[in-house]
Amino acid sequence: MSDEAGLAQRKDTATNEVDETEASRMNKLRRTRKKVAKSHDCSTEAGEMDTPDANDCTRDATQILTPPQLSSRMKHIKQEMAKNHLQFVQFEASDLHGVSRSKSIPAHFFQEKVIHGVFMPRGYLELIPNPKDNEVNHIRATCFNSDIVLMPELSTFRVLPWAERTARVICDTFTVTGEPLLTSPRYIAKRQLDQLQDCGFSLLSAFIYDFCIFGMPEMINSKTISFPASTLVNNHDQPFMQELVDGLYHTGANVESFSSSTRPGQMEICFLPEFGISSADHAFTLRTGVKEVARKYNYIASFFIETGFCNSGILSHSLWDANGKKNMFCSSSGTEQLTITGKKWLAGLLKHSAALSCLMAPAVSCRKRYAKESKDLKDSVPTTWGYNDNSCAFNIKCHGDKGARIENKLGSATANPYLVLAATIAAGLDGLQSSCVAVADSDESTELFQPKPSEIPLKLEDALVALEEDQCLRQALGETFIRYFVAMKKYELENEETDAERNKFLEYFI
Repeated sequence: MSDEAGLAQRKDTATNEVDETEASRMNKLRRTRKKVAKSHDCSTEAGEMDTPDANDCTRDATQILTPPQLSSRMKHIKQEMAKNHLQFVQFEASDLHGVSRSKSIPAHFFQEKVIHGVFMPRGYLELIPNPKDNEVNHIRATCFNSDIVLMPELSTFRVLPWAERTARVICDTFTVTGEPLLTSPRYIAKRQLDQLQDCGFSLLSAFIYDFCIFGMPEMINSKTISFPASTLVNNHDQPFMQELVDGLYHTGANVESFSSSTRPGQMEICFLPEFGISSADHAFTLRTGVKEVARKYNYIASFFIETGFCNSGILSHSLWDANGKKNMFCSSSGTEQLTITGKKWLAGLLKHSAALSCLMAPAVSCRKRYAKESKDLKDSVPTTWGYNDNSCAFNIKCHGDKGARIENKLGSATANPYLVLAATIAAGLDGLQSSCVAVADSDESTELFQPKPSEIPLKLEDALVALEEDQCLRQALGETFIRYFVAMKKYELENEETDAERNKFLEYFI
């Protein structure tokens, strides 16, 4: 062997040893950050499932990769970074409202930050859109003035098509001592997906969003929204949607369809269903991506309608076996009805609809569409469900190649997709294991009997009470999260100003 060949071989060996060492360090750090993890068992029988107390079950759903796997993934990422001449990587995490909060890291520091994480003030993720100077004193200032750590999930690394020489990676959040941040929406969603998997099931889901496009002929200040753009079916508007759909595809989010909706400038976008956390990740990506692409075309994209009503945000989902081979909602007889398992799941959604609505329509303006459906001056409206009925809160669709699925239509597009996913799973699981909900004893029957009719509160204050009193969701989402979420919403209600709220949401959710 020549000296040059021997030197090259020694360099390759040294490089591999460094990669293996760094991968081992990364894995050690991730195991350290999972030191509070506890496993739990769950029967696959729907009638025997026990949902553990969320305070006792703190297992993180982040996949633990072996050192060779981490090394291989980092090698692939490095190749992508070199190929695209990347300068920056955004470490992104969702705040409580589902809006991306990030820190941008120079690309040459990426591997170091993957190992050690990126620090961010906790208040960035937990405070309301426009925090006041004294806001942190409303609960416990010592908590929200501290730092948390963003740890990237490397499988979410993508080159951003709408940002120059920049990539992003979605992060899970931890305290500086290594515990998962219990108010993290993504952590809560992953924990519920774990519960589902342990019970022998998986979830196939996709979000369907409405959003509005506003024109910007002149921006006088940050609060100026001039007029809605024409409905985006004209040729001069097609490039915007084409670039958005193509950009989402390159971030891993596959758009199944898009169309103009009911108002001028309002669009509907539907994602292809996927298993696991991916559906919420894609919705999270859309909320940032649509803003970035819109600004390139001198538009403003908003999930908040100029008239004050929120756009809809629908979670279409179906329950499958743990291997994702069989749709548990589909009847073997071929009838277009839900199975008994599907009816139990639906019963859980109906049972917890009041509390669900608090998380899925989390602002006063979001709940106006509930009131619009009520002709009488009532405090609540009945929770409706039906087969192929788009006017219902829970619409069961059995047609199409995806099989039976339920559309949870309680939500607005301003709701946090991770919380929507988590709460839907928690309510559905409770329906599977609850003995107080009676359903018809055959798959062919369309009957569903409830001991108590479910209602959706029209006022956010009443929805907050329903959430506080819902022991199932308190356990599933965690006492820490519920206490903070309710306190945050009460603070927003105490300081609500109608005009200011409209401007706040137009700015914040665009």
